[in-house]
Amino acid sequence: MKTNNLPAILATLLAALLACTFAARAEDAIKTVYHLPDDRLATLAMNNINNHLSADPGVKIVVVALSTGVRAFTFGAQDAGGRPYAEWVDQLTAKGVEFRICQNSMNALKLTKKDLIDKVEVVPSGVAEIARLQAREGYVYIHP
Repeated sequence: MKTNNLPAILATLLAALLACTFAARAEDAIKTVYHLPDDRLATLAMNNINNHLSADPGVKIVVVALSTGVRAFTFGAQDAGGRPYAEWVDQLTAKGVEFRICQNSMNALKLTKKDLIDKVEVVPSGVAEIARLQAREGYVYIHP
């Protein structure tokens, strides 16, 4: 009696391959982009990021600020409790968080790189940066 085991063998190989792929992905750091379009959301975002890092210290986080959200990253900007956002940025960049600021929004608000606190990077377009991170680099999107 002759049996054809090829479909069963292929199914087993495919299952093993998929298991290996998902096992590797489970160990990879989760990449997350936080969208900050409004400076009134900055304190909430900073707290969310701190909580996120506490729950998953290996997470890769990029904050993209655009529109009025860029104001939180200017010299002298403070949260409602009077804590300078520069302190938040210092604390979070020490944990690997990156901050990217939209040049288009800076132009609209008449801000220059000299107006921004240290440790932030300017990107040409905040929305384009968010789209690129999601589409090309596999980042998960969060809006506080």
